[in-house]
Amino acid sequence: MRSSERAPQCKTLSPDVDSLKRIRRSVLPELMNVTAELKVRELKPGFGAELLGIDLASADLATIDEVVRTFELHGVLLARHQKMTPDDLMRVLGRFGELEDHTLKQYTLPGYPKIYILSNRTDASGRPIGAHNDGIGWHTDYSYMEKPVKCTMLYAVEVPPEGSDTLVADCCGAYRALPEARRRQLEKLSLHHSYKYFMETRQYGRMKISKEIEEATPDVVHPLIRTHPVDGRKALWPSTGTVTEVVGMPGEQGLKLLDELVEFVTQDQFVLRHRWQVGDIFIFDNRCTLHTGTPYDDTKYFRLMHRMWCKGDRPF
Repeated sequence: MRSSERAPQCKTLSPDVDSLKRIRRSVLPELMNVTAELKVRELKPGFGAELLGIDLASADLATIDEVVRTFELHGVLLARHQKMTPDDLMRVLGRFGELEDHTLKQYTLPGYPKIYILSNRTDASGRPIGAHNDGIGWHTDYSYMEKPVKCTMLYAVEVPPEGSDTLVADCCGAYRALPEARRRQLEKLSLHHSYKYFMETRQYGRMKISKEIEEATPDVVHPLIRTHPVDGRKALWPSTGTVTEVVGMPGEQGLKLLDELVEFVTQDQFVLRHRWQVGDIFIFDNRCTLHTGTPYDDTKYFRLMHRMWCKGDRPF
């Protein structure tokens, strides 16, 4: 696989988003009240937010809608100590948008096709109950589709005591760090994404896909510099695994540039490391981040996560 200042303000914002941005500017950087009920602490200066003292399973819809508005501006959202049933997960993420299907169906939770299992556990017959080592390598989910997913939710049911961290890179922060001349150069480029290529070359779980899946996942081209639809902030949006070509800079020159950009975006200054605890809800915005899983000792420990996606829009 190939490998802080605030986001710029958009001139035209909905009243709710504009109001929330004014609140963000007026509060302490470490801890801020978004509403009387919702308290948020930044996970990293200018990137990511942790919800404090919230029970998402019992939260009313108005509170969950505030959670959604907070998510839209922070890139990453964390809520610890949650106890969520599959129906709770469906209800909460359903407020973020329409739930997305999974490309591969064999590891969806029985009775809940929108919930995908990530695990190294097996059933009584020795068959895996979930996908193992999924998501290793810097990427953004569903980038091989015309409309990549808006966000990914992970819910921790069982976690190893060490390893299996999730890393998320702030693509908006990386874009802001680019010189203006470099931004203008990169805005002319696009990336060719291919699910077929990804599945046949990935490090873990390599396989030939069926003709049916191939027809459902035709190759797509997305911009290298992506604009967030909520407030217009720009993101440097490369990826690994699915990219076969840099449109506008073909051949090895383009792929070398891609490697350089992924290395730039994933510098420590832009990366948030999440160390898992049971009960964590972790949601990241695929429109302005890259992420990767990290390995753990699967001969000693077990991991069980539920993953869900929300439908997104066409990148621009």
